[in-house]
Amino acid sequence: MLDELKEEAIINKVGGRFKLSTLIQKRMVALNTGARPLVEVRGGDKLAIVIQEILQDKIYLDTSGQVQTRSFTASDAARRAMLGDISADLGGE
Repeated sequence: MLDELKEEAIINKVGGRFKLSTLIQKRMVALNTGARPLVEVRGGDKLAIVIQEILQDKIYLDTSGQVQTRSFTASDAARRAMLGDISADLGGE
């Protein structure tokens, strides 16, 4: 099991253990059926990809329980650039 799953932060970020489990399962299905990863993870482990997508706010469950991706606007990018984390949003290292 990945260490990130043991942390309460990821559970709280998603809204609880059930929602976290649902989000992971649904995103794993999407990746297994050909969806492109939204983050780069060494080794290509799909579970690690999903965990990083959650931690980096790339995916979430909407109110109907469907996996959604977050789209960042230009103002979001500018705000994040000022905070120093734009490289993660633009695929940088």
